[in-house]
Amino acid sequence: MTKSNKFIFWAPRIISILFILFLSLFSLDVFEGDYGFWGTIFGLIMHNIPVFILTILLIISWKHELVGAITFAVAGLFYIGFLLSDAVINSKFEWYMFSWTGIIAGPAFLVGYLFYLNWKRKIKKKK
Repeated sequence: MTKSNKFIFWAPRIISILFILFLSLFSLDVFEGDYGFWGTIFGLIMHNIPVFILTILLIISWKHELVGAITFAVAGLFYIGFLLSDAVINSKFEWYMFSWTGIIAGPAFLVGYLFYLNWKRKIKKKK
């Protein structure tokens, strides 16, 4: 396996692990409130639902790169759609919300694209 093939194989996996860990950091704000033990546990579980979903998708994508390409791209689109719908519903849309899409959806799109490149490389290799 050449260096470029190793990079294309490992990059989406490593970046997605880092991305999932980054998303899990947002759940730590549950400790700021006075929710009690079970309220804190429930809050952690609720905040980490996207983390759990993306972890399951990463496990599936480890062998089936096309699943990773589609699902991480859809996750990025889902986040943008959620952000825009929330801004429309609450009538609050500020310019800095565009940076949120780059911070959250950007890595998801990058991981999806890298999984797609890995899938294309695997298809070419089979021919």
